[in-house]
Amino acid sequence: MIVQTLAFYLFAGIMVASALMVIAARNPVHSVLFLILAFVNASGLFVLLGAEFLAMMLVVVYVGAVAVLFLFVVMMLDINFSELRRGVLQYLPIGAIVGLILLVELVLVVGTWVSSTGMVRPLAPTPDPGQVSNTAALGRLLFTNYVYFFQGAGLILLVAMIGAIVLTLRTREGVRRQTISDQVGRRRRDTLEIRKVPSGTGV
Repeated sequence: MIVQTLAFYLFAGIMVASALMVIAARNPVHSVLFLILAFVNASGLFVLLGAEFLAMMLVVVYVGAVAVLFLFVVMMLDINFSELRRGVLQYLPIGAIVGLILLVELVLVVGTWVSSTGMVRPLAPTPDPGQVSNTAALGRLLFTNYVYFFQGAGLILLVAMIGAIVLTLRTREGVRRQTISDQVGRRRRDTLEIRKVPSGTGV
């Protein structure tokens, strides 16, 4: 029990510190690296909770795909971040108000949950850990009680992907592009010509 408590405080402390460094680091590449560190420590917390599947998915999906994609995008785009940060101070009061509102809401949620622990009823009965595996319990919960939210999240991600493709698709002059309709609609006489060449004369 002492080892689990020490591991929890170690993972949680490193995760909070790396999360703070994500927004405090001046170099965007360093911010992405601290974000990867936060994801790895969050997966360690999931392992301590007994959710090995979520820990694996956090490492594979977020660290292996999303964070690395962020890193590639930041490194490939030549963005002058010093110019973007010049107008940060004028938005600081609005950001402070929004942050204060979110803090008050979080305190109210946590206070309500602590004060009415016996009144809260789960949406679905908790499966017995000895009978159902972690992956099966998670899949059963996602595809029964939260199936509409799950499908809605998938549609939102699909729309975001299509929007990103449309925004980054550029039409450049002088670049030969593939036109499917022209390829399908072309005829043989437009592309092929048979000539009878006499012997010894050439084309």
